[in-house]
Amino acid sequence: MAERKKLLLRLDPQVYDMIAKWAADDLRSINAQIEYALRLALRGVGRQPKRSARPDDAVPPAPTDPDE
Repeated sequence: MAERKKLLLRLDPQVYDMIAKWAADDLRSINAQIEYALRLALRGVGRQPKRSARPDDAVPPAPTDPDE
């Protein structure tokens, strides 16, 4: 498995607080929550990374429209 990249990230304090609350709600670390949010954003623009071997990196499948 490739070594994880390290990154210094500066965030607006209010953004940090909201991510920290979201992470706590999802029982994730803040770091894992930021990666989760980035993966959601990448999937949203059609640029999702290859499947990760780490289960905590998983992003749930996009919801389907029951009317289709």
